[in-house]
Amino acid sequence: MALLQEFPTETLAVVLEEPEKLGLRRLALPSPGDADVVIDVEWSGISTGTERLLYTGRMPHFPGMGYPLVPGYESVGRISWAGPAAGISVGERVFIPGANCYGEVRGLFGGTASRIVMPGARAIPIAESLGEQGILFALSATAHHAAFSDKGVPADLIIGHGVLGRLIARIVVASGAPAPTVWEKNPARFDGAQGYTVLDPDKDPRRDYRVICDVSGDSTIIDSLVARLAPGGEIILAGFYADRLSFSFPPAFMKEARFRVAAQWQKADIASVSKLVDSGLLSFDGLITHRVSADNAPAAYRTAFEDPACLKMVLDWRTLA
Repeated sequence: MALLQEFPTETLAVVLEEPEKLGLRRLALPSPGDADVVIDVEWSGISTGTERLLYTGRMPHFPGMGYPLVPGYESVGRISWAGPAAGISVGERVFIPGANCYGEVRGLFGGTASRIVMPGARAIPIAESLGEQGILFALSATAHHAAFSDKGVPADLIIGHGVLGRLIARIVVASGAPAPTVWEKNPARFDGAQGYTVLDPDKDPRRDYRVICDVSGDSTIIDSLVARLAPGGEIILAGFYADRLSFSFPPAFMKEARFRVAAQWQKADIASVSKLVDSGLLSFDGLITHRVSADNAPAAYRTAFEDPACLKMVLDWRTLA
């Protein structure tokens, strides 16, 4: 175990100073405690959902919201120091679901930095073989949390063929359920289906979907989904919606439609995804499309948010101190 006095006292982090103003800053780190770990980050993913809303200033207010902030909840790194009560060992590769170790700069969600101090209990060990694909670990757990109705019925229609939509579709297939349909309007995102069908919604005649999972973030879409729902069916809202949601009541009444909001993953989802990955039933191949050194973070964020060909952008921290 490294001596505590050898631990570096700062980190290089992506900081969103205010909406649409993003750059790298060196920030002070706190001294770790007995239950903490220090993690040298290898890779960080950029979320085109919540992080885009933070970047544009359209994120609805919730506890912890404010600028300046360190974004990110999709990082992977290696433990370089572990306290005696951390419950995890030096050298392990872990997934980092976020951190709050930057003093006056908020950690929202705080994972996009070269080095992180956090409680060992929050670091999630992952297989060494995953490498950079480990950044998709918690997003896949979120997908698992959204892939099934509250009665355990798998989604048979998924709205959106971005990374989250693809993961939900792959998880449904991996569970042994019938292959779902995925709606996508952008022709650049039609490719990449693994065992399921991707359609333009205008070319889909079905009106009998039992479970529709929406990851589009489109607050105007609900009426069109109700029209495609089987009686007694469920709509799972798994996107992040900046605007107020509304729908026409009579069609939903006639269908006896049910609605569920799927938030972030739970421990059971992590366990289920780990089992699917370890068994080879769930693959992350083809989901990371862009990789950039972390010192080019501002350009990387613009690409992630503006280029429809970019499914998942990864920042590489390994060459930066």
